Amino acid sequence: GLIMLIPILGQLAVVGWTIEVTRRVIGNDPKPLPDWDDFMGYLVSGLQVLVIGFIYMLPVIVIQGCTAGLIPLLGQSGGNDDTLMTVFSILTACLGCITLLYAIVVGLIMPAAIGNFAAKNELKAAFSFGEVFGMVRNNIGAYFMVFLGSIVASFVGSLGTIACVIGVIFTYAYAYAIIGHLTGQAYNMAVPGAGSDSGAVVGIVEPDLSADF
Repeated sequence: GLIMLIPILGQLAVVGWTIEVTRRVIGNDPKPLPDWDDFMGYLVSGLQVLVIGFIYMLPVIVIQGCTAGLIPLLGQSGGNDDTLMTVFSILTACLGCITLLYAIVVGLIMPAAIGNFAAKNELKAAFSFGEVFGMVRNNIGAYFMVFLGSIVASFVGSLGTIACVIGVIFTYAYAYAIIGHLTGQAYNMAVPGAGSDSGAVVGIVEPDLSADF
């Protein structure tokens, strides 16, 4: 948790550490939480996840950029052109809906992309769209649970503000561990044979991290 005190690099390293959690869950490692003995490795993985997230969210960035680009037109009209204002309002509302829907879709797809990246340890695996979409299609219920679990874990992580802000450092680290664990479980459910010799598919279970924290 204290790693998060390091500005930017600390947060990226924790994200990379989460990838290692996912990788260990996929490999059925009895110790899912790794030690902090490879800071640079975790940092590199965190940077790779940042790239993955940026590319998947690129359409949203483009939409937001287009919306922002229309604002100067309103400024030139002095806000007196009712037609332009109406068109801008409708367009903004439509783009907002598209952005929300896309964000939900990405919320389901990103865990699959990150799981594929963690399992194969290759950045390009996150962009093997056929595999990634297939994973979500094969077990959309599992990835929906990861989506919801991530929201809940993030909310729990934010509760650290109650402990004079510094508590966030520890609660968010725990939240990241939960998200990484759920992502690994979802991968094992979506990919036949992953995570077990028999290939049996089981439901997502509550991560037991108490022994490692």
